[in-house]
Amino acid sequence: MNVKLEKKEKNIVELEIEVDAGVFEEGLEKAFRKNAKRFNVPGFRKGKAPRNIVERYYGPEVFYEDALNEIFPKAYEEAVKETNIFPVDRPELDIKQIGKGQNLIFTASVTVKPEVELGEYKGIEIEKIEVNITDEDVEKEIQKVAEKNARIITVEDRGIQEGDIAEIDFEGFIDGEPFEGGKGSDFPLEIGSGKFIKGFEEQLIGGRPGDDIEVKVTFPEDYGSEELAGKDAVFKVIVNDVKKKELPVIDDEFAKDVSEFDTLEEYKEDLRKKLTDAAEHRAKHELENKLIEKIVDNAKVEIPKVMVDKQLDANMREFDASLRYQGFSLEQYLQMAQMDIDTFREQGREMAEKEVKTQLVLEKISQVENIQASDEEFEEEVKKLSEKYQKDKEEFMKLLRDDDIEYIKSTIIARKTIDFLVENAKIE
Repeated sequence: MNVKLEKKEKNIVELEIEVDAGVFEEGLEKAFRKNAKRFNVPGFRKGKAPRNIVERYYGPEVFYEDALNEIFPKAYEEAVKETNIFPVDRPELDIKQIGKGQNLIFTASVTVKPEVELGEYKGIEIEKIEVNITDEDVEKEIQKVAEKNARIITVEDRGIQEGDIAEIDFEGFIDGEPFEGGKGSDFPLEIGSGKFIKGFEEQLIGGRPGDDIEVKVTFPEDYGSEELAGKDAVFKVIVNDVKKKELPVIDDEFAKDVSEFDTLEEYKEDLRKKLTDAAEHRAKHELENKLIEKIVDNAKVEIPKVMVDKQLDANMREFDASLRYQGFSLEQYLQMAQMDIDTFREQGREMAEKEVKTQLVLEKISQVENIQASDEEFEEEVKKLSEKYQKDKEEFMKLLRDDDIEYIKSTIIARKTIDFLVENAKIE
């Protein structure tokens, strides 16, 4: 097999691949054996005609497409390895020469991973992030725990107040006409949460179960849906129920109920330690992110659109999975946000492009600095993953595909690369 590489514009390369006539003949024979039963030739029982008779009756090109499908994957894979390119999309195939007794010649045009021009990445100045957990921070955390352990009770002797949970039916209208996504029923709305359009929740204050309330709002100019942005709307709201949170008394008994400690002071000390550990962890990642952002800004790379689209797809799937874990769907989220899927996707494009560029820059630095994943590091990571998924390590290894192994190794390399950058930064 012979391979020629020609670079085109914008990270596209063209491989011209020439496959020996003998290999093409093997492909034709496989294609015949796979499809022989389909052919009905006069004078032969269906599927029993020899290949040369079938080709004479239907034309010699009858098996070309299936033969090409047999040959292409292996030939293309070998060509990719031989030319040391990194495709990021499916190739476009173009046949240059095909026929019995001839070498098969075709081209495969494909988008490849772009070259990265690194800027300064060592000695980057970055400010250290200090961690200081105060008594107020501890008290706020205790308040959150108290909120989670609050009893929800029905309010019967007064109207809606700030902090109450109003269960409502609503329908929105613009110029007297209902609009898509503006209707809901039995919706629990915490007054003061800011979940709805500015001004909506405040107009419910004082309402009682059974009340019909007309709420007038204006959608923000930068609202996610262009059809609604900047428009005046009227919502017809029916109050079905009003509830409030009854917080527990914060004392030693509270500490016993929500923790393994006997006193409130012991519980507070434990909270302080956990908050400090979490803050230090966040500070570490914030410092790393700021450092990486500077290094990525210093680099130059022309990112193919297909890579950004794939990252967008991955982000969308991850977000959808996160919503489903919480009992929602992406469709429900978009309805609540008054946004269509295309608008939501485009809002994530800039972030996806940034993520792709960051990955490419870190990969380039790891190559330049020869940062690799050792066998010991790989074994340790596999051990952690097997424990996480409660699997025997050896059984877990058997489940790993080649892509999984490469992903684990790339994760290790990325982590080591970030550690390398931090070690070589000037942290003030």
